[in-house]
Amino acid sequence: MKSNRHGLQAGKLLGIGGHYVALGAISLLMLVPFLWMLSTSLKEPAKIFVFPPEFIPSSIRLENYTEVLANTPFHLFYWNSLYIAILVTVGTVLFASIAGYAFARIPFRGRNIVFLVLLSTMMIPHEVTSIPMFLFMRMLGLINTHVPLIVLPIFGAGGIFGVFVMRQFFLGIPKELEEAAMIDGCSRWRIYWSIMLPLAKPAIATLTIFTFLTSWNEFYDPLIFINDREMMTLPLALSLFTDEVGTAWHHLMSASVMATLPLLIVFFFAQKQFIEGVSMTGLKD
Repeated sequence: MKSNRHGLQAGKLLGIGGHYVALGAISLLMLVPFLWMLSTSLKEPAKIFVFPPEFIPSSIRLENYTEVLANTPFHLFYWNSLYIAILVTVGTVLFASIAGYAFARIPFRGRNIVFLVLLSTMMIPHEVTSIPMFLFMRMLGLINTHVPLIVLPIFGAGGIFGVFVMRQFFLGIPKELEEAAMIDGCSRWRIYWSIMLPLAKPAIATLTIFTFLTSWNEFYDPLIFINDREMMTLPLALSLFTDEVGTAWHHLMSASVMATLPLLIVFFFAQKQFIEGVSMTGLKD
């Protein structure tokens, strides 16, 4: 009996150990591209593709970073990406929270049908709508400006996804809170602003991270709407390090490391809210 118990414990420990080994191996596999990017950004150009590969450079070359900053208007690319991502995030959170509250709490005829129609627009491939959007923006004289990069994501698929997230969260808030506020004389706007919005911090944090990351990494829309170099965002500007001669890998990886830093900072400070928001917004239907 005792030997059977020890055998079960050993098997359980072996299973837990195998579980951690598998997770560690998968994590290491996912870290390899990031480590290669970081290592390449610090190497001499001649040592990037040596075999066997060196993940720890024998000599650190920080000039890769200074050359990127000196030879390109990298601060402009950074500023363009940063302020566009912030405006898109603020606009999306505001639009999605108002619309999500309306779909979750305000009864009106055809509410569910309108919501399903909105959700169905997320199924349309972005490439299908890009040409009509380009023609429409050209008619308005907004090509080679940042307006399409700000307005279209707020009211496009990203905004609709935000409406879905916020609606799911508001459905989980007890109706008694809203009814008590109405008895006290609160208007719909006051209930939304003073009661619902403070309670929705986890969902707002999740939506903020999703929207900021998507806007920061957006490549397709800037490629369509932006022509001038000074108007480029970071993902589009990274293509400048590749030409008909080849790719300046040491400069490209240095620029990529600098472009990745804000994402790491945002996720590091907001990972708790991100996990809470995902778990709380995915339970209600």
